[in-house]
Amino acid sequence: MKVKAAVVAEKAGAFAISEVDLAEPRDDEVLVRIVGVGVCHTDLVCRDQLYPVTFPAVFGHEGSGVVERVGARVTKVQPGDHVVLTFRSCGQCPACRKGDPTHCANIFPCNFGGTRGDGSCTLHRHGEALFGNFFNQSSFGTYALANEANTVKVAKDVPLELLGPLGCGIQTGAGAVINSLKPAAGSSIAVFGCGSVGLSAVMAAKAVGCTTIVAVDLLAERRKVAVELGATHALDPSAGNVVEEIHKLSGSGVDYSLDCTGIPAVFRQAVESLTVPGTCGLIGAAPLGTEVTFDMNSIMFGRTIMGIIEGESVPDLFIPKLVDLYRQGRLPLEKIIRFYPLDDIQSAVRDSEQGRVVKAVLKP
Repeated sequence: MKVKAAVVAEKAGAFAISEVDLAEPRDDEVLVRIVGVGVCHTDLVCRDQLYPVTFPAVFGHEGSGVVERVGARVTKVQPGDHVVLTFRSCGQCPACRKGDPTHCANIFPCNFGGTRGDGSCTLHRHGEALFGNFFNQSSFGTYALANEANTVKVAKDVPLELLGPLGCGIQTGAGAVINSLKPAAGSSIAVFGCGSVGLSAVMAAKAVGCTTIVAVDLLAERRKVAVELGATHALDPSAGNVVEEIHKLSGSGVDYSLDCTGIPAVFRQAVESLTVPGTCGLIGAAPLGTEVTFDMNSIMFGRTIMGIIEGESVPDLFIPKLVDLYRQGRLPLEKIIRFYPLDDIQSAVRDSEQGRVVKAVLKP
């Protein structure tokens, strides 16, 4: 079918709205009319080739929408269902078989391969194959083709256009706290980087009962939003030694920290802000080959570092829980989301890169 999609022609290129051909759904696939789709840092990381892809390309991996058609073997959803599209895992490797899809051995080809598993393309333009199937959706468009495996049914009593970011950014930040770090009520946490992922972590930390929540960000507006969402302290890292300040306000360092920036110097600060013992989660995506250094003694005496992908979420279980938190007012997505028409994707991307919006969501 003919659909509209935002196509990037070259490395660091502009997103240009174009008519493209979307493949028919196969037996295990789902055709979704996109209602909202978040602009995620990973879309821009791939546009800029920090993770290698081929061009022309259609990105987008935080889609929400309405099921239009399903393949013959699809049983999880049916036409008319409201859904969130999320990441794909292979379902066959040891991690997937243990119910741990975020550590899937094939997570890169499943999400960054640009084609179906058999090498076929889901998107073409004027007969030319496009890099599509991004996170098994490529949802920067009016319609997306997903697999039953990465399609999550959600309730119809919540605003569907708000829910796309639950498929990646919100799931990542909130899941890092709820699923990975698992802080006890009364514990302390510092979140470095207050974009949508970091602010989702702040909201989750408040929801699980952390009583000291430190938000660290260069932008005053982001720090203000962090406090509105539950941070007990908001620090400007350019104003002084942020590690010393965190140790001062928390007594001996925080129990947990998250680096949402992918910047080596910030990651080190997140580790050194911990008490002993303490745990730092790394969420921020850095270019392949990026290295970081630590004083080994800062880790040896009981600090732990863990990498966190997609909030260690099982999406079919966790995304509905996030919807419940939204219903209860404990995940106020509307405070971090700004809507843009799909045709205005360049403004959404520019505002995201310049920090003028926390989470841009496109509405086809």
